[in-house]
Amino acid sequence: MTEVSIFKQEVREVLENNILRFWIDRMQDNEHGGFYGRIDNNNVLYADADKGAILNARILWTFSAAYRVLGKSEYLKIATRAKRYFIDHFIDPEYGGVYWSLDYKGQPKDTKKQFYAIGFAIYGLSEYARATNDQEALEQAINLYRCVEEHALDKEYNGYIEAMTRNWQPIDDMRLSEYDANYPKSQNTHLHIIEPYANLYRVWPSAGLGQSLRNIISIFTERILNPETHHLDLFFEMDWTRGAGQLESYGHDIECSWLMHEAALVLGDQKVLNKVEPIVQIVAKASEKGLNPDGSMIHEANLTAGTKDDDLHWWVQAEAVVGFFNIYQHFHDEAALEKALRCWQYTKDNLIDYQNGEWYWSRHRDGSLNTVDDKAGFWKCPYHNGRMCLEIIER
Repeated sequence: MTEVSIFKQEVREVLENNILRFWIDRMQDNEHGGFYGRIDNNNVLYADADKGAILNARILWTFSAAYRVLGKSEYLKIATRAKRYFIDHFIDPEYGGVYWSLDYKGQPKDTKKQFYAIGFAIYGLSEYARATNDQEALEQAINLYRCVEEHALDKEYNGYIEAMTRNWQPIDDMRLSEYDANYPKSQNTHLHIIEPYANLYRVWPSAGLGQSLRNIISIFTERILNPETHHLDLFFEMDWTRGAGQLESYGHDIECSWLMHEAALVLGDQKVLNKVEPIVQIVAKASEKGLNPDGSMIHEANLTAGTKDDDLHWWVQAEAVVGFFNIYQHFHDEAALEKALRCWQYTKDNLIDYQNGEWYWSRHRDGSLNTVDDKAGFWKCPYHNGRMCLEIIER
């Protein structure tokens, strides 16, 4: 077998037996519906944890994509469960959009409208429609796309704002999480709008959505990409003044390189593709600043403060594998394949929990295991690692 065929075989085994199996066996809430909100790093279940929109939308995407690619009815069953719960509980029937969180019984908890979360709802619903031709999921995804365009798109300076109140009023704290700076625009939210817009375009190639996709691709190339460093800046004022210091997020750089490329490929406009493909390669190359000799990639650095987060996060490794494989696949770069394989080797050796299922959140730079952050939770979902496996299988 070739190196690449062995790679494909390994990721499929990890996907089915380590990632998806964990979520099927451990995370279904058969008392209150949907899925539990948290399992900690010691594999302790918190049945009364809040249920987050991001976690549930990502479960929906992962199992829909797994069914589409692998065709197993067991995955369709979980995807359908996720779709039904998300539509019935997370979508706001009065004002539209998506609640940020529910309590463990499924009642609205935090009703703010974070456009990052709405983006993931579009991503999950459009993938379910892609896998099953389900019209309800498609209509809900289209409604949410229109909601983002109506409420988040900045008509003066272009781009998408971070958040609003439940009834679409300005909100003071626009942060995605406590670790983020409070700015009205971010690279991260735009990244997770380009991703669902491209996926929705696959099943609903409307002219308006096509224009939205062209626009957000240009936002990345003209606004978010730092022309001096070739990294993606993270936070912005409304007029695109860069804020919060000089930050470099290597995981987001490599993730954006392939998602931006995917959006251009899905759009199918050769002029856009000709502009994007050199940038894809430049951004992927810039992300290599975060690579370690063992193939792993660190999280991020704050050059202004002179600090570095050199933890080795599960999601960063997953995106590095896909991003470098994308460079190999489309630009015939053998060195990029080697980077993908070395990062996969690090992941196999250090981040996969073979005994209890799923992946650990991270290892510290000294190799010790992060025992604080969750195995499954608001931010720890089957999406980055599950998608990595599915991307390699499909590619």
